[in-house]
Amino acid sequence: MEIKTLLMIFLINFCYVTLNTIRFMLTMKGSRVVAPLLSMVEISIYVVGLSLVLNQIDKPLNLFVYALGYACGIVVGIKIEDYLALGYIMVTAIVPLNEENHQLPEILREEGYGVTQTIAHGREGERLVLEILSARKSERSLYKLIKEFNDKAFIISYEPKYISGGFWTKKVRERNRRK
Repeated sequence: MEIKTLLMIFLINFCYVTLNTIRFMLTMKGSRVVAPLLSMVEISIYVVGLSLVLNQIDKPLNLFVYALGYACGIVVGIKIEDYLALGYIMVTAIVPLNEENHQLPEILREEGYGVTQTIAHGREGERLVLEILSARKSERSLYKLIKEFNDKAFIISYEPKYISGGFWTKKVRERNRRK
């Protein structure tokens, strides 16, 4: 019976934290229906798991298994978030301005990325600054492509909260109409 209780404590907290991670991700992406519904399931699981531990607080192993379920839930939640990769990223890549790197914007466009390029002046001379919009699912491929051209490229990425206008939003709208 003790093993069954420990397993139940572990699984309940594991599920709670995994759902918590997914719900948080959906909340950050503006999900107004799924995130609140998921939070109802999440908090119900949390209360059941916590009550199992608090009802037997004199058993330190229960608390340890609860914490272990929490940690494992975080690991799996992160992996799920990486797999889903919802949304878009904005990447700024800065490379030296030369003939080889000058081809990079067009190659990125051919791969389907939205690219705006500008010439800038850095400490060591002229630079090509690329502002690149990409689906998060393509993030690693984009970095790899940039590094193939210049392995010392300076790259910064962030997630935009709001996108309006331009090539990319037209492309996304067309893709959504086809669905």
